[in-house]
Amino acid sequence: MTLVGVLCVPGCSGSDAATEVHPTWTNDRVNAVSRTTVAAGVAATTSLTAGGSLETVAVDLVSGEKLWGAPATLAGRLPGMGVSPPAAVPTGAGRGVVASVDPVKADPVKKGRWRATLVARDARTGRQTWTRPVHSTFGPQRCGPYLCLSEHTALSSARMVVLDPATGRTLWRLSGIAEVEWADDTRVVLMRLAEHPVVEAYEAKTGKRLWRQPVAQALGPGVDLSGGWSFGAVGDNLVGYVAPYTSPGSKKTSTFGVFSMKIADGTVNWMRPSVVRVYPSGSPGHAPVVRPVDGQGQYGGFARLDAETGRVLGQIGAAEVPGSGWWLAFPQRMDRIGFLKHDQPGTVYNLTSGKAVPAKEQRGWSFCVTDPKPLGIKGQPTGFYSVAAVCEYDLATGKRVAGTTGAPPTWYTGGQDGWRLWRDDRGALHAVKDGTTTVPGMYG
Repeated sequence: MTLVGVLCVPGCSGSDAATEVHPTWTNDRVNAVSRTTVAAGVAATTSLTAGGSLETVAVDLVSGEKLWGAPATLAGRLPGMGVSPPAAVPTGAGRGVVASVDPVKADPVKKGRWRATLVARDARTGRQTWTRPVHSTFGPQRCGPYLCLSEHTALSSARMVVLDPATGRTLWRLSGIAEVEWADDTRVVLMRLAEHPVVEAYEAKTGKRLWRQPVAQALGPGVDLSGGWSFGAVGDNLVGYVAPYTSPGSKKTSTFGVFSMKIADGTVNWMRPSVVRVYPSGSPGHAPVVRPVDGQGQYGGFARLDAETGRVLGQIGAAEVPGSGWWLAFPQRMDRIGFLKHDQPGTVYNLTSGKAVPAKEQRGWSFCVTDPKPLGIKGQPTGFYSVAAVCEYDLATGKRVAGTTGAPPTWYTGGQDGWRLWRDDRGALHAVKDGTTTVPGMYG
């Protein structure tokens, strides 16, 4: 069912001036397993049905009521990338489309040529507006006012196409595989996936290249994207993270770390090589928390970085890190770091001072499930997981806080068009309209 109500944010128990009540809703008739995208007053996500099939679901952003659903599939997406969300793109006059990859029946004439179909539907009604046959793809993405799609990803002819969301007409194309990391109405910034990956910016309408920056210029040679990557924007800058990858053959670990570049021209602002991003924590562009790793593979302490400058806002040393069996937990403002031990007392440090604080009455948000099971998606290889949910814990006892009614922190949910959306550990979709500016969450 869908419940519509109000949410009282922290501070409600104080004076009237501290009381903030915001519209909120819950839809527990979906089992959201992907991120959620927003456009034209509609929120769209990929849901897993009880029978194991995927479904594109669109809900009204104001009420949470389901507007429509359509079958979905993964045609060539790699398990480590997670389940792809639909792409929601506005088309003007308050309208928009939701684009997703639909399964298709085998064509006896073109057997094996197409594995799926990219379908664009009216965001509110679900009416099909256009289609495009797909061999293999990582899934559609919004790129400013347009729709981007890496297609033929399993073939040597892989390319990215930029489409008019209203008609499906191809505006321009780019050889190879690329992922959208940032876009506005005029520009799109892409990560080009290659042996030597590069970040490039293009005019969204024409495909004219504006600048190019090899990732090796920021982090050094030896970058391998097999370990994963993520980006987030802060102000006029784009902050990226490349994870380490150890080759099974050579046992050599690839170059990794965090770096920032100017969106305007690709100039590198700052870099922090040889640090790993920790989870849960904010996007690289919003409240990143990292841990240094030395040349021998030994981990140091923890540090929260200022996404805009790369400066360390707070840290604790390696000596303060408890032995083992803990999971990280952070409060709303991320001014403290908690080491959660389930059903046991945990340890808490003030990130600004680096000093321990009593765990009594300290709460933090951490993963609801620490041993997730892969999704049983019909017709797909194993290894796909749902977007991880976070729950609030009492760090003094290691137990989940019963009856938590507040929204998870902004560093987890991010914000889209004044709304914050998230899934809980059962897959239900939640939202609160608290006016949060558009910021990246943990998953971008």
